[in-house]
Amino acid sequence: MQHLRTQIVIAGAGPVGTVAAFYLASEGIDVILLESGSDCAQDLRASTFHPPTLEMLDRFGITEKLIARGLKAPIYHFRERNTGEIIDFDLGEIADTTDFPFRIQCEQYHLSRMLTENVLKQPNADVHFDHRVISFDQDQDGVDVYAETPNAIVHVRAQFLIGADGSNSIIRKWLDTDFDGFTYPEKFLCYTTTEALEQKLPNLCYVNYVSDPDEWMVLLKVPSLWRVLVPAKEGQDDSELLADAKKNQVFDGLLGNGEAVETEHRTIYRVHQRVAKRFMHERVAIIGDAAHLNNPIGGFGMNSGIHDAFNLCEKFVGIFKRNKDATTLLDMFERQRRKTTHDFIQAQTIRNMEYLSRGEGLEHQQRKNEMQRVHEDPMARREFLLRQSMIQSLEQEKELV
Repeated sequence: MQHLRTQIVIAGAGPVGTVAAFYLASEGIDVILLESGSDCAQDLRASTFHPPTLEMLDRFGITEKLIARGLKAPIYHFRERNTGEIIDFDLGEIADTTDFPFRIQCEQYHLSRMLTENVLKQPNADVHFDHRVISFDQDQDGVDVYAETPNAIVHVRAQFLIGADGSNSIIRKWLDTDFDGFTYPEKFLCYTTTEALEQKLPNLCYVNYVSDPDEWMVLLKVPSLWRVLVPAKEGQDDSELLADAKKNQVFDGLLGNGEAVETEHRTIYRVHQRVAKRFMHERVAIIGDAAHLNNPIGGFGMNSGIHDAFNLCEKFVGIFKRNKDATTLLDMFERQRRKTTHDFIQAQTIRNMEYLSRGEGLEHQQRKNEMQRVHEDPMARREFLLRQSMIQSLEQEKELV
């Protein structure tokens, strides 16, 4: 058995784990990053980077690279599919609060791969692919982590373990912490296509949330593709959802000639609203999807995970570099990120989902009227933009010392 030692070991080389690894390594803290796959996964789900996330990543010199790779999206639309009505919001209105008053539309794996390359350049850090964490034990001095490779079991002794290993986190499962919440009854179906939707749908921007009583959808543009997200009725078989007939039906409703549309990917997944009872377990932390899950409406999932990583790593820098009390700082991380997750991320994504999915009747008309009122009131519109951009949640988090 191979034996390794480090100060912090991280499970998962997605955007959250790689952010944590590079943050810590750049501060001179020894890090080992373990990833079960042979590379950073080319996951197509997350593609939106919000202003505060861009500010965080800018300290690494990464933001300008994301801007170069991605699409700058200051404007996003809430659209009514039946009537064609559009309620537009422009992040340029809050340029006084951020250096990046826009979203960047760019696939998350670009960030993971860029940061992994940077981690490997640090003398005090290493990345091990094809290393699947299978178990761990902790004591008062540290954590023993065991990872399976194609040929052996590797043992890593560290002072702390960070679980950033996604929605099916083995770290969370071994901790046996409650993961309270619910799973949406319908499946979600995501298509990607090179079809130039912007040339066929009037006034389409890069980010569009489309309300409809029969089939709401989200239309997001990344540099090479459009992503089209739609719900699938409960009970529909996966083979039926992935078939050409379903694809034709979706794009018939959108463009009028679904058969002519070619797709690059067709992906089915379940969507959850869940939060772990605890994020910090003595010497083991869970962050990102390992700690909390939410629906994709608004693009908060990956961003909130990155915010977890920055908050936690700031605490570790205080512990390792400034000799601050570990219990005090890690309790603060727990308090700040769990409250932000509950009070903002979960609540806002549920509201966003309700606006799209209940696209008819009195309740939807009331929600639409409220959205229109917010749009027409400069002060209410500013508060909405600060909330949807995630700036407000981070400002409130600072108060939870």
